[in-house]
Amino acid sequence: MTHMDEALLRTLTPAVIGVLVRRGADFASAEDAVQDALVEALRVWPADPPRDPRGWLVTVAWRKFLDAARAETSRQHREVRVDAEPVPGAGEARDDTLQLYFRCAHPSLTPASAVALTLRAVGGLTTRQIAQAYLVPEATMAQRISRAKRTVSGVRFDRAGDVATVLRVLYLVFNEGYSGDVDLAGEAIRLTRQLAAMTHHEEVAGLLALMLLHHARRPARTGADGRLVPLAEQDRGLWNTRLIAEGVDVLQAALARDRLGEYQAQAAVAALHADARTAEETDWVQIVEWYDELVQLTDSPVARLNRAVAVGEADGARAGLAALAALDPALPRHTAVAAYLHERDGDPATAARLYAEAARSATSLPERDHLTRQAARLNASLRG
Repeated sequence: MTHMDEALLRTLTPAVIGVLVRRGADFASAEDAVQDALVEALRVWPADPPRDPRGWLVTVAWRKFLDAARAETSRQHREVRVDAEPVPGAGEARDDTLQLYFRCAHPSLTPASAVALTLRAVGGLTTRQIAQAYLVPEATMAQRISRAKRTVSGVRFDRAGDVATVLRVLYLVFNEGYSGDVDLAGEAIRLTRQLAAMTHHEEVAGLLALMLLHHARRPARTGADGRLVPLAEQDRGLWNTRLIAEGVDVLQAALARDRLGEYQAQAAVAALHADARTAEETDWVQIVEWYDELVQLTDSPVARLNRAVAVGEADGARAGLAALAALDPALPRHTAVAAYLHERDGDPATAARLYAEAARSATSLPERDHLTRQAARLNASLRG
């Protein structure tokens, strides 16, 4: 099975689930049947590729569903008539993928369950791939997905779903980055592109732009030795200019609709970083203005923290420390930001102590290593 075939299978998954549900299958059973059909396709297609991949998947998935329904019927000793092979109707061509996004990101689910269900039902990933990506045992992930499916199986879609909830789920997937044999950042971009093609929502475009602009910097984010490279020190020649250009185009089209949202504001900040040929040329004054917009939109402590960094760059470290003083010190990255601003303010002793403190509470190994090295660098200069 080529990589192209696997990508095609993943793309077809949501539409095939939609067909089964319209034919009368409940969501949980339809999703199981389609997963079984995907496994069959991986086995059969390399030797015998179908002329109509979607039709093949619908046929096989429907048979799998009927087999499971009949097995369940005989277990319960009651006869239920199910039509073997319905003639495809006009409705078969309809795409219910958008409804599937809403179902998988339903507010009744925990974020972790919504992410898992979205990756399986909309993304077409196997339970094993999702478990590997999130570093949990396959049985644990299978349970999580099964519970999530039961939770949303009875959800009726007689009104529009909540786009904001879907976007939060896709953003969570994107932020996982790369793990296991699945590039989750790439997967999140694919699913957000798909969503953007189905709905003309400016915040969907904003999130897509944000993802493209962040993803463009990925090649420069870690050194050859695996070390974290901060934005200011990245080799900008490694940034993907094609993704940057696309991200800026998508963002400008969204901003032109004049309905600003948090993802558009975040993408605008990312675009200003992408626009600077060197770290020194970064337009920090404009970045502060975008963070002001973001704080107004969300009142998010993370936005306020990032704003303090930007203020420190635009108006000097003192002003940055004053902005930081108004925030809760328990915020993630607060101590690391304080360390950076104290160093910029000419107080290496305080900065070294804070870098070491931030390293102890870092949530990832590369981040801990980076902060530890910053503390060691300052301590060495103090001794020297």
